[in-house]
Amino acid sequence: MTLNSENILLIGSILLLLSILASKTIGRVGIPALIIFLIVGMLAGSDGIGGIHFDDADLAQSLGTIALTFILFAGGLETKLESVKPILKQGILLSTLGVFITAGTVGYFVAAISDFTLMEGFLIGAIVSSTDAAAVFSVLRSKSIGLKGNLRPLLELESGSNDPMAYFLTIGITSLMMNAESSALSLIPMFFQQMIIGALLGYLMGKFMTWVINKVNLDYDGLYPVLMLALVFFTYSITAFFNGNGFLAVYLAAIILGNQNFVHKKSIIRFYDGQAWLMQIVMFLTLGLLVFPKQMLPFAGTGLIIAMFLIFVARPLAVFICLSFFKMKNRERLLISWVGLRGAVPIVFATYPMLQGVEKSGMIFNIVFFIVLASVMLQGTTIGLVAKWLYLFKPVKFKTRYPLELEMSDNFKNELFEIEIDDNSAAIGKQIFQFKFPKTSLIVLISRNGKYITPSGTSTLLRGDKLLIMSDNKDDKVFIGNALGLNQNS
Repeated sequence: MTLNSENILLIGSILLLLSILASKTIGRVGIPALIIFLIVGMLAGSDGIGGIHFDDADLAQSLGTIALTFILFAGGLETKLESVKPILKQGILLSTLGVFITAGTVGYFVAAISDFTLMEGFLIGAIVSSTDAAAVFSVLRSKSIGLKGNLRPLLELESGSNDPMAYFLTIGITSLMMNAESSALSLIPMFFQQMIIGALLGYLMGKFMTWVINKVNLDYDGLYPVLMLALVFFTYSITAFFNGNGFLAVYLAAIILGNQNFVHKKSIIRFYDGQAWLMQIVMFLTLGLLVFPKQMLPFAGTGLIIAMFLIFVARPLAVFICLSFFKMKNRERLLISWVGLRGAVPIVFATYPMLQGVEKSGMIFNIVFFIVLASVMLQGTTIGLVAKWLYLFKPVKFKTRYPLELEMSDNFKNELFEIEIDDNSAAIGKQIFQFKFPKTSLIVLISRNGKYITPSGTSTLLRGDKLLIMSDNKDDKVFIGNALGLNQNS
């Protein structure tokens, strides 16, 4: 079947529905949703039952760039600076030096075991050198995997910030291969130019976004996400115009914005979280359509060998070297090594050599595709299990869905937090008036066994109750927890 204007909406909606339904059912057995989207795209393609012919690498690259922009922005919005600050140095080192070490070791290995030249090996290494933000965010958040210490924010920071380095290496090595007269030394000023301009414009646009959205005072609330969309695309494009790294700018701008107060913050974050999922599905479906499984099969052996080297040698080597400068347990380094998920981004990056006409680019694309499949299937399905083996797994407490949503403007200074009455609490069986709560705090709602109770002074607290509390003082949470006899470290 050939895509045209008459059937593209029908086909697109069917593929979206099938992907979502498949992720809901098959995902229960531990298969990551992203790989399901990819498989649905492959089944719908030329070699699959759908018979849809799609071989436009240029369009796939454009869609991938747009999708990655959404994904990085949504991830940055939910990145809290207080959780990132303790591991900022580790994250930056992993996303720069770690990517470089991974690309280099994979490059040498590819050249040693195959007919690829050293430069072609480095290109493959560069393409697969970064962990994929969409894959890491998806697996950690959708599977509700809890990790001890600062491991989770470190992994999410690394995956969100290392794409710019991999992009730079991919573009740089591709240009060297296409221009024999150029020198590798020419990449050094290019690197600093991209990163400095990307970081500077990302910071400035993050501040500008906050100012604009709080001052514009639009007549229709539905226009605020549209305004934000325009600012996101402007951030990427203006940075690229000045030869900066647009991915870095978008991610940094989102972090700056997400850690400020702005109008309709919750609804905008929720909107972009949904858009990020849509972009992930579209990106994986498109890349699934782009690949021809029959052409990929001859490279399965080479791809599997490279994938195993990447997973068990190159990634751990990069992690242990980068994190040797910091006080960490080896089991923590091992877990970080294992969460080196590759996703759609390497496949998108593999289209750059194809569009530039690099020799063997078709072979490189098929090998990269197989590496991604192996990584997501092996690592993506076992993160929780490996975390348990290394004693780094912790249960995730699911956030209560209350029947009301409060949008706090930038002038709203109150804190809204939740406290759960656990099994060891001294508050079990006692009435609220028996506790001396700060006058600056008020219990707004009690969640009990799926029901919501309006509290009064005579309300009796039971095991498992979740108290929604509003306070004028953020320090009241600790005070109230102590008053209720709760374990504050849980």
